[in-house]
Amino acid sequence: MQAEDMESSMESPNLEFEYGDTDSLTAELSELYSYTEEPEFALNRDYFEEDFKSHARGRRWTELTLKEQRSYVMRLLDALEVTDRDKRLKVARAILYLAQGVFDECDTEVDVLHWSRHNVFLLYDMGIFTALLELLSMEIDNNQACSSAVRKPAISLADSTELRVLLSIMYLMVETIRGQTEDDRPEWRTAREAFKNELGSPLYNGETFALLLFTMVTKFCSMNAPHFPMKKVLLLLWKTILFTLGGFEELQEMKVRGRECLRLPPLTEDSIKVVRAMRAASPPASAMELIEQQQQQKRGRRSRRPLVKQDSLDTYNERDPFKNDEEEDPEDTDSGIEGEVDPMDRDVIIQPPPPPPPLRPPTERVNFPKGLPWAPKVREKDIEQFLETSRNKFIGFTLGSDTDTLVGLPRPIHESVKTLKQHKYVSIAEVQIKKEDALQQCPMSLGEEEVAETPTEMLYLGMLPNLSQYVIALLKLLLAAAPTSKAKTDSINILADVLPEEMPITVLQSMKLGIDVNRHKEILVKAISALLLLLLKHFKLNHIYQFEIVSQHLVFANCIPLILKFFNQNIMSYISAKNSICVLDFAHCVVHEMPELTAESLEAGDSNQFCWRNLFSCINLLRILNKLTKWKHSRTMMLVVFKSAPILKRALKVKQAMMQLYVLKLLKIQTKYLGRQWRKSNMKTMSAIYQKVRHRLNDDWAYGNDIDARPWDFQAEECALRESIEKFNSRRYDKNKNGDFAPVDNCLQSVLGQRVELPEDFHYSYEMWLEREVFSEPIQWEGLLQQP
Repeated sequence: MQAEDMESSMESPNLEFEYGDTDSLTAELSELYSYTEEPEFALNRDYFEEDFKSHARGRRWTELTLKEQRSYVMRLLDALEVTDRDKRLKVARAILYLAQGVFDECDTEVDVLHWSRHNVFLLYDMGIFTALLELLSMEIDNNQACSSAVRKPAISLADSTELRVLLSIMYLMVETIRGQTEDDRPEWRTAREAFKNELGSPLYNGETFALLLFTMVTKFCSMNAPHFPMKKVLLLLWKTILFTLGGFEELQEMKVRGRECLRLPPLTEDSIKVVRAMRAASPPASAMELIEQQQQQKRGRRSRRPLVKQDSLDTYNERDPFKNDEEEDPEDTDSGIEGEVDPMDRDVIIQPPPPPPPLRPPTERVNFPKGLPWAPKVREKDIEQFLETSRNKFIGFTLGSDTDTLVGLPRPIHESVKTLKQHKYVSIAEVQIKKEDALQQCPMSLGEEEVAETPTEMLYLGMLPNLSQYVIALLKLLLAAAPTSKAKTDSINILADVLPEEMPITVLQSMKLGIDVNRHKEILVKAISALLLLLLKHFKLNHIYQFEIVSQHLVFANCIPLILKFFNQNIMSYISAKNSICVLDFAHCVVHEMPELTAESLEAGDSNQFCWRNLFSCINLLRILNKLTKWKHSRTMMLVVFKSAPILKRALKVKQAMMQLYVLKLLKIQTKYLGRQWRKSNMKTMSAIYQKVRHRLNDDWAYGNDIDARPWDFQAEECALRESIEKFNSRRYDKNKNGDFAPVDNCLQSVLGQRVELPEDFHYSYEMWLEREVFSEPIQWEGLLQQP
């Protein structure tokens, strides 16, 4: 690991990465197809042209009028109803060719995307999606295909042809209609809203489309359907959730509206904008750099200062926060005359040196951000704890949750409370918890809660009965796709939809398949991480206990060590991986002539500085880890127990502001438990936490003085949380509501007169049961007279 770190720890460049819901449309469409599927593009075209010839009479699809195109699509829709499986597949391939943008009639990739968009809206308008949904349900319930796949020793692309074609059309429809463009026609905007509502409502057998896809995931992970093309299923599931529930910007808008409805103060800042405005800091110094630094220190003490890296922290006029103190020369601490004073303390002891000449015009520096990026926050609970401590110290008794009475407290405490209240932040979650507690305590007087039937609420209601299965299945797939996972015989085979029927013979074919397999795994990690993060964020906004139950299932299914295991690799290599062959990406491969592939061109990969999907996945996994551990003492202790600090510190090598922010957040919550020596050795990391992470005014994160007051009882904390969750689910979703308050039948005659369903064989064994349970048991009659 040290060797890997030394190789990758040279000054890494700033990554010009913009985080968003998804990558560009072209990238998202190209990731749908494996490179092994490339010959199928021509197959789709051939089936379309074979059928289209008889209808078009020598004309091309792009030359037809809209009315003629609609009549042809109607003909294809009728042909989907045939019972012959092979004929149905040919028609489905022709529809897929239309959704792919009739690329044989296009000259550029822009033309392909234009016609793909036009055709997809046409297909939706003609009702193709509903027909595909019925065919997909038939394929899922196809027991013959499932049983033959289970018996096969090796599964390949050929086993999932029908499913792949159907899922590809559906994915193209969801992804294309989901995206908005300026030149969209009014009828397309109407169609988008209609499609969004359709996907979010119960479509088939009373289930939403997302639940149908979740069923496919669990069926695959239980080994009952090993031929399911999991990459396509997960991509479609992620995009369906993204479309129906909304992305990160929609979430921010919903949060603002939610706070308005609850009459809470507006948000002080837009977190998305703050994070995007941040700039990355330099990564920690590597062992090689530290050795070189020490040698230069020994040669001349004055050569130390130019070694400080210049980076975004110049904007705060601070030294670099990441360059490690761990290996500083012991001579730095001596008190001799030759010893150099630390530059941070120099202004205290000696006259400050003359200011260096400006590196850039002063007018440019005026626009740089001043101070800290985040406004500090304080919870109501923090103010209560502060007052409780102060009252115990100065008065000798406490007043519970009263934060207004300050009688008997000294003036500085009054000022402190005033400052804390100025920065008090009440979250939507806190309001929801208080409301839930009130509903639990007074169910009769407060009446029933009105629950809005939002898409998130309907999704949760559908997922609730099998929620743990869904979570475990997603984590199984994430484990199988992680680059740090070892291949095991009992693990699930996630390569069913990437391996060809005939294995490669030449070295070139093997290299191509190797790249394809790695790319396939990366796309799986991307889809799962984005899906889990979206679910957590939407459930948290909808109701905090919906978020907590998903979080708890993730924690119990070992999500925390799994994510740490994922990061326990050379993360710089993972982010800069080049597992892609540009000439084989859709739509490039269907428009341009295919050049001859060589081993050199495959090794070279693309010219990008980093891999977008891998950096996106890493940030998503860090955000999930933050959500699981925030305000949870026992889960924070899990980070400490699993020795996450060195793993997370290595992730700081990636010079991307958003990723560094979430790593620093995770380090911040555990610093107080890592010991004084760790904090002393990592002062630059501590400084970075101070500068980049939001402050909680009375959070003792940097010192750990209250460490003995917080025993680690994982089971008790999680059990208390589970009890609250179960009460919430029982009150809100249990069909037998208010069971404790239902009227009781006290009439002996009517109770004995009720018909009780008994098993058929009961009358055969009735006498034996009577003998064993009644006659042979002595009855303690005096026990009835005793007071309970």
